[in-house]
Amino acid sequence: MKSRKPVTPFSPHEIKTFVMPLILASILVLAGIIYASTDGSTTTNWLLVVCGIVGILYLLVTNTIVIRYVILRRIYSVINAVFSGIGLGILSLILPDGISEASHIVITFGVLAVATMSGRVYAYLTMLAIIVVSLPKHFAAMTTVGMALEYFTPLVVSVVVMEVIIRLQETANEHIHRLETINKVSREIMQTLDTKQTISLLDSTIHETLIADTYFIGIRKGDEIELELFFDDKEYFNGTRIPLDGTLSGWVIKNEKELYLPDLQDDVDLEGVKHFVMGSEKTSLSWIGVPLKAENVTGVLALSSYTPNAFDRADLELLSNLGQHVTLALDNTIKHALVEQQARLDSLTGVYNHEYFLKQLAERAKEADESNTLLSLIMLDIDYFKQFNDTYGHLVGDRILEALCTAIKHNIKQNDAVGRWGGEEFAISLPGADGAQALQIAKRISQTLGNLRVEDLEHKTVPIPTISQGIAVYPIEANEIYHLVDAADRRLYVAKERGRNQIEPGDDFWKN
Repeated sequence: MKSRKPVTPFSPHEIKTFVMPLILASILVLAGIIYASTDGSTTTNWLLVVCGIVGILYLLVTNTIVIRYVILRRIYSVINAVFSGIGLGILSLILPDGISEASHIVITFGVLAVATMSGRVYAYLTMLAIIVVSLPKHFAAMTTVGMALEYFTPLVVSVVVMEVIIRLQETANEHIHRLETINKVSREIMQTLDTKQTISLLDSTIHETLIADTYFIGIRKGDEIELELFFDDKEYFNGTRIPLDGTLSGWVIKNEKELYLPDLQDDVDLEGVKHFVMGSEKTSLSWIGVPLKAENVTGVLALSSYTPNAFDRADLELLSNLGQHVTLALDNTIKHALVEQQARLDSLTGVYNHEYFLKQLAERAKEADESNTLLSLIMLDIDYFKQFNDTYGHLVGDRILEALCTAIKHNIKQNDAVGRWGGEEFAISLPGADGAQALQIAKRISQTLGNLRVEDLEHKTVPIPTISQGIAVYPIEANEIYHLVDAADRRLYVAKERGRNQIEPGDDFWKN
């Protein structure tokens, strides 16, 4: 699995550090050539002196000025590769046989320096320039295999050493890139407390950084694993559920261990695991997965490919690091959601508190305006609840409140809402319901509550108190939520004044 994007290159300062030993060694060799050439006054000797001085100056200028400002720029890289190759080729032509080995050393150092500064392509360009300049003359003298080996040995050594250095650079860059990826994900993912946004950040990170045919994050839900994010063969299958038993993901979750399967063509010897295809009907041939385990999160993060040996241990380590950050982020989002949910709810009954119910009612009223539909509100109060508490105690009174909320929830839809208005008074919003429908729901709540059984502290059945209810409809009776609440509340007290255990208005009102 390789990075989708090129890894970040080393900085000029880092390149300069790598190249410095090669430059210093080359300067020493050139200085030695200059010194050896001063023994005679022939044209060749003076030419060697000039070439040595020019070479040293070029290396100094490159190291002190050019490498700092234009390192890795394409134009400079091409010019440097060509000029270095020409200079080294000329040097190999004019060196006398007694010190010809010096050219081998300088050629190797020069090619390695170009490779380190600019990359593999430019290093080969340098060697091509060397061959173009020097081979025609040397080729005529290659009468034996030994002479051919003498010419090509420094080039072969340069290629071997260059490839080793470049691959070490690539490996180092890959590790740096992985660390940058982890740090970036960590920073971004810990800034959000939204589960969907966390999953989205994970999706973009994997998609932009790694190459895999399939990747998914699954959260355990009972005996199944729900794939919150599931990308397979260029398609998303989010929300898919797979069995916990018999799957590789289930094995990772149950055993809380990483799983590295480079080649699924071999038999998988894992207890309880059987062949299982999901997403696109293709068989994965390599698979890696890491467990996600925290207080509120139990799941798996996995990658797979349709080709064998697509992943290595470094990929598993990267996935494990991603998994740790994602687990912590998801656990935080769940904890935050639980705290927010608790802040919305009445601590005793578990229904919405007064403040949040009003907020929900305002949102439902806005939706009713946009869709040109009705919104009914029921205000409900327990009759003679103070006397009930005085008779049976507040603990039994609390059980009555819980029983009432159970009766309400049993008779309303998921999109409806119930909130504790205060004390023994509750409010119920019914989006899309007209007055007659709200009346039927109110009747069913009274009937359901009457059929419930509540015991006192001595396990004796206590009589269930009755309830009074008032109904108002938005926007035909009130065009603002506070007016709607006031209208339903006034009708609630009309029901109480009529003798309690009443619903106001009744059937005749809504029929008319």
